[in-house]
Amino acid sequence: MIGQVTTVVAFHAHPDDEVLLTGGTLAKLAAEGHRVVIVVATDGSMGGAAGQRLAELRASAARLGASRVVQLGYADSGYGPVLFPDPPGKTRFARADLEEASARLSAILTEENSGLLLSYDAAGGYGHRDHVKVHQVGARAAQLAGDVRVLEVTWPRELYARLYLAAWLARLVTRHRPQAARTPGTPRAAITHRVNVRRYAAQKQTALAAHTSQYSGSSRAARLMRLLIRLPVPAFAALLGYEWFVESRPARRPGC
Repeated sequence: MIGQVTTVVAFHAHPDDEVLLTGGTLAKLAAEGHRVVIVVATDGSMGGAAGQRLAELRASAARLGASRVVQLGYADSGYGPVLFPDPPGKTRFARADLEEASARLSAILTEENSGLLLSYDAAGGYGHRDHVKVHQVGARAAQLAGDVRVLEVTWPRELYARLYLAAWLARLVTRHRPQAARTPGTPRAAITHRVNVRRYAAQKQTALAAHTSQYSGSSRAARLMRLLIRLPVPAFAALLGYEWFVESRPARRPGC
């Protein structure tokens, strides 16, 4: 995945995304001696828990071996059909000026002399407006910084379809029938990097457990988080033991 030791900047939308999408990869990179910097665009809060979520992020980053955490200063845009007004003193990330946000991230890439940026695919994974913005800002920031490889987080579309069917049968999701559900991700043949992170499953699970605000409620998402955190490590590794990326330039063969 990476040859010589370098600084890796992982750009995410919200606190907890760093674990769910790249936690094993970040732990692996840190263990191999790379400097890992986690940048989140938003505070991850639609209410008054911004301070707590950022504290959870710092705890998670420490468990993954990251050296630095940066928050770009934008507000969470929320998920759903309505984009709420900006809160006092902040701009929701979905409304952020592309050039301004890209310049902020580019400055971090330049300051850290980073050779690799982890970002999101063009669909932002499952279409969250903040995740789509991460893709746009990440791509532009890499252009501004120059000489930065970009690996975009994704997952095999075929695998997602199977998992969605299993979750629907278990009534963990009920919004769309499997035949009608939009299938995010990337066709397996187009994925350039599949990273085996089973060795780092315990770190990934303990980092996920740092985000206590995300599994303390009664929502389906909270219940799913609690289930993941309570799984035996081998079972957790079996479920979340691989992470996938598409290299936007240049393309490489799958593997790490």
